[in-house]
Amino acid sequence: MSTFIKRIAVLLVVTALLAIVGIGCNTAHGFGKDMESAGESIQDGTN
Repeated sequence: MSTFIKRIAVLLVVTALLAIVGIGCNTAHGFGKDMESAGESIQDGTN
């Protein structure tokens, strides 16, 4: 396989991994916000 094709393949793999990590972080961040909102709702309900 030529060097150019290897570089393109590595670039595609790295880009895919970065996209997956970015999506995962956004999902975890959103989950944290949802949990915080649920906790605040419970606290408001007990007052």
